Amino acid sequence: MGKTLSEKILSEKSGIDARAQDVVIAPVDLAFVQDTTGPLTIRQFQEISHSGLSNPQRTAIFLDHAIPSPNRQLSNDHQFLRRFAKETGCFIFEGGNGICHQLVAELFANPGDIILGADSHTVTAGALGAFATGMGSSDIAVALALGKTWFRVPESFKVTVSGKFQKGVCTKDLILHLVGTLGADGATYKALEFGGETVADMTVSQRLTIANMAVEVGAKVGLFASDNVTKKYLAAQGRGNKYKALSPDIDADYEQVIAINAAELEPLVAMPHAVDNVAPARTLAGVRIDQVFIGTCTNGRLEDLATAAAILKNKRSHPDVRLIIAPASRRVLTAAIRAGHIQSLISAGGTLLPPGCAACLGLHQGVLGDNEVCLSTANRNFKGRMGNPEASIYLASPATAAASAITGEITDPRKVI
Repeated sequence: MGKTLSEKILSEKSGIDARAQDVVIAPVDLAFVQDTTGPLTIRQFQEISHSGLSNPQRTAIFLDHAIPSPNRQLSNDHQFLRRFAKETGCFIFEGGNGICHQLVAELFANPGDIILGADSHTVTAGALGAFATGMGSSDIAVALALGKTWFRVPESFKVTVSGKFQKGVCTKDLILHLVGTLGADGATYKALEFGGETVADMTVSQRLTIANMAVEVGAKVGLFASDNVTKKYLAAQGRGNKYKALSPDIDADYEQVIAINAAELEPLVAMPHAVDNVAPARTLAGVRIDQVFIGTCTNGRLEDLATAAAILKNKRSHPDVRLIIAPASRRVLTAAIRAGHIQSLISAGGTLLPPGCAACLGLHQGVLGDNEVCLSTANRNFKGRMGNPEASIYLASPATAAASAITGEITDPRKVI
């Protein structure tokens, strides 16, 4: 019997013939924290380790969730993390460089890597064929000290996508469809492996969006085979030598096979207060919105900004809608400026925020008022997620978000396009 992607990666890394349900110990290629999870993780590391980091060059700290710092406590946390980085020689990325998951994709993730992060959306790097997963602070602290960790090899779901997307339909709609179909716990501790003719034609940016939200169904990882698209992306990032072909065996054993026809998908929206509470955008016409947020580790990449800018070019956002734009990284921001996307978004009434998480988690830069409604391109809409439990969050693609910013209500982007 052949092997799935997760079985192949964990077999190679652990040095044993690993199968689903086996427990393995494997070395870690990258372990990272960000500025909200980092202080606790580092303090736990300091309690258990007396010999320092196992590998400083495979350890990274990202200041991205609360930048520029909105309060004294977070500023002190940032100071603490900066001191730790200087003392240990690990990587640290200051505020303004971008979101940890985007920077991991740009700078670190390679096919076959094992990547751990003290953040649930670490799964994003699975788009590049890395076994990337989030863990709690204690587990990350142990990985920092030992340079390895243990896994129970997950069972796998195969998600095969065929057909061509309609105009106005994005990969965000695909993953919202899957989340709505499986439910928030429909793939708990499973590996989602994405394939099919449509996936083969996807850009890395599109794959990152899908992998990012694998955790919204409880998945341990969201994996894509590495192919020529991966190879070109890695070469463009200056690490083409890290490429290796990685794909599941034809006779791999999957617990479940899910087939999706992209041609049958339409723009979707996740309604409050659950990511799996999904409905077609067309059925929500008339739902007024106060804020539109385009960005995050889900949809803050160059292609996402280009999609929104194309819809908003030479138009204005609704006078009752605050339009917030946050590029996922400095590299994305620079490219979007050169391409003219930022000018289009600003001219449409958008407010540009520094590359980072911004309004996503509700610390600052877009906290909602009581009874306000935000349409966001983020990955979560739990009550209080954006800083106010009395507000409501809807999730959608950059196309739906841009179209809705124009009309002032949730709008199927096909009407505007």
